[in-house]
Amino acid sequence: MNNGFVRLAACVPELRVGDPEWNAGRILESYARAEAEGAAVAVFPELSVTGYTCGDLFATRALLDASDKALASLAAATAGHRCLLVAGAPMRVGSRLFNAAPVMGGGRILGLPFKEFLPEYREFYEKRQFRSAREFGGGTASFGGAEVPAGQGLVFKCGSGPDAFCFGVEICEDLWSVVPPSLSLALNGAQAVLNLSAGTELAAKADFRRSLVAGQSARICGAYLLCGAGVHESTADAVFSGHALVAFNGRILAESERFARKATMTLADVNGSWCNALRAAAASFHDATAPAPARIVDAPALAESPDISRSGVQALPFVPQDPETRPKRCQEVFSIQAAGLAKRIEHVRARRLVVGVSGGLDSTLAMLASAKAVDLLGMPRRAILAVTMPGFGTTARTRGNAEALAAELGAELRTIPIGPAVERHFADIGHDPSVRDVVYENAQARERTQVLMDLANQEGGLLVGTGDLSEIALGWSTFNGDHMSMYNPNCGVPKSLIRLLVRCEADASPPALAAVLRDIADTPVSPELLPGGSQSTEGVLGRYELHDFFLYHFLKYGESPERLRNLALHAFAGQAGAEEVDSALRVFVRRFLSQQFKRNASPDGPKVGSVALSPRGDWRCPPDAAPAALPMP
Repeated sequence: MNNGFVRLAACVPELRVGDPEWNAGRILESYARAEAEGAAVAVFPELSVTGYTCGDLFATRALLDASDKALASLAAATAGHRCLLVAGAPMRVGSRLFNAAPVMGGGRILGLPFKEFLPEYREFYEKRQFRSAREFGGGTASFGGAEVPAGQGLVFKCGSGPDAFCFGVEICEDLWSVVPPSLSLALNGAQAVLNLSAGTELAAKADFRRSLVAGQSARICGAYLLCGAGVHESTADAVFSGHALVAFNGRILAESERFARKATMTLADVNGSWCNALRAAAASFHDATAPAPARIVDAPALAESPDISRSGVQALPFVPQDPETRPKRCQEVFSIQAAGLAKRIEHVRARRLVVGVSGGLDSTLAMLASAKAVDLLGMPRRAILAVTMPGFGTTARTRGNAEALAAELGAELRTIPIGPAVERHFADIGHDPSVRDVVYENAQARERTQVLMDLANQEGGLLVGTGDLSEIALGWSTFNGDHMSMYNPNCGVPKSLIRLLVRCEADASPPALAAVLRDIADTPVSPELLPGGSQSTEGVLGRYELHDFFLYHFLKYGESPERLRNLALHAFAGQAGAEEVDSALRVFVRRFLSQQFKRNASPDGPKVGSVALSPRGDWRCPPDAAPAALPMP
């Protein structure tokens, strides 16, 4: 399975302070378990070979000799294994001692990153035993009769070509410094930074550590792993919790239990190509002051993750996963929509907002955003003119919900049936109304837009668009029909999120309005352009959840159709089979490329998330791109 992910493991084993031989045994037990779990890199805490809290024992030859012996055994144990091992140990170079993070694989030590920032405050006194990597600079250090790249600025390149995975290492305090080494490592190509840590635990410090790791992963547009020393360190002056975290681009993917008495392992799948896509899109990343060139250490290609169960990939990437944060996120979206719409109302001096209401999700969201916008401006809700325009396929359910929604929001409602005007139009152009083709459907959409545009002119108003991000991606609109408006607050909101927004608003609304909103959220998506009431949008296109999934990973990470398929099969396991995924993907690829001409002529509207399709900003693409630009697997 070509999924592009590698699995990282943050391992916190049991430990005996000052007993490297015993510690090496526990490290190898966790290493074997990590490899069995499909990990490509197993990371252990700072000075985990000896224990971080050895104090002045670090000045004794007995401990350092035992550490070297244990480290040699660890390196040798990686022979014949594809999983790399990174464990902290003291490293002698002449008369100086460095806090090191040996990277081991293929039976040898590949490189020796040294700690640069040594804490010397409160419970920390590392400068008493260790020297900073700045004193060493670059070069090699001798270990076991071999010269090994050591010191600062080491980037480990695993494999070759565009799929090579690159990582760097920093140690504990390095992350807490004003200018962490991880920034330079990332600018030199490291897609992941591994932090071997021995931070003490204090009340509320875990929250700060969590925000620091998440923030640093966002700053480097990549992955950040922190593996903290566990509870078996000495508790003479402080307690250690074994806190381990893996984050990617600002989001925590995995986190350990703290204060565990037994060995723990925290696994996460990360994607190097996603990191490259994020950095390519964020031009400011490469505008940073050029750092000192890194030394590239060639390392074996990493094993691909056996699956992506530890990747954090969700079936609904636009929908907040945490139920506690959903209401806040929904209010953020409404605030962005309302603020944009209010500004446009002020700028054009509109006296009214005109909204076509169908009783469906999109027009409901536009109505809710309009209500919030007029509230912001101190305008009466009657400034909203809600227009329902029943046509040949309008059902009693949607029409009733449209009317009830307008009433509950306090808007003026007008009902203008479009059937007679469309029938006259059919006669004008010589179209047989018994032929239920694209002309039959699009004539209704364009008639509705003409009515709304003319009403906006008549009322000194602004026509509010209703088309959402999912429809814009697929071109599921009639050109110069529902495709057009004077301002579209929905253009940055995908269908999967709209349903949540409507439900969240229902939860915060009076009973009568809540009932209407919940019924709208439960109504199947349909254009209602054909008689009979059985027309289903998703029956033609496939599920919007799949299309939103494809859209997110295509725009955010530039994923190929083959990778999109593999990701979707994982994310929708048990919900959608290969046949449904393949069918929806074919529709997405074909329509996304062929419908760019509609996006190029789309009206203004606010961006509400990191994925958007404005031709003036986020997605500039020719309307004539060949199908080969997105080859199906």
